[in-house]
Amino acid sequence: MRLAEALQERADLNSKISDLEVRLDRNILVQEGEAPNEEPKDLKKELDDCIERLAYLISAINKTNCEIKVDGKSITELLARKDALNLKVSAYRDAIGVGNSSTNRARGTEIKLIPVIDVKAWQKEADELSKEIRLIDNRIQETNWTTDLIE
Repeated sequence: MRLAEALQERADLNSKISDLEVRLDRNILVQEGEAPNEEPKDLKKELDDCIERLAYLISAINKTNCEIKVDGKSITELLARKDALNLKVSAYRDAIGVGNSSTNRARGTEIKLIPVIDVKAWQKEADELSKEIRLIDNRIQETNWTTDLIE
């Protein structure tokens, strides 16, 4: 199985587990004399099986991400770098938005607010970081589809 396939299965299992939890909750209590639409013990077994499979996949995915190298770095390191860059870009874009906002003054005597950052430079840096994020993501995606899951 390819790493990308394991990641897809993990996402599917997370959705299925959420669905099973809802279905289980809906069938725990029934009106006296009625039967549940689905048997809770069957739902519980299916839920347990899904959780066991998810635990296995998470372990194998994490092991693969730690061991496989891309340009001398593990996938885990690349994912951490991508997450850090996303945080930076988000914070920078928020700051840029504040710096770009204009304050209207009704009279010339009112306080005027001006940005204390170089909005253009911050925008350029945010754009460069966004490009780096895209490049990292492309390398990760490529690796996910060419790497076998380490089990």
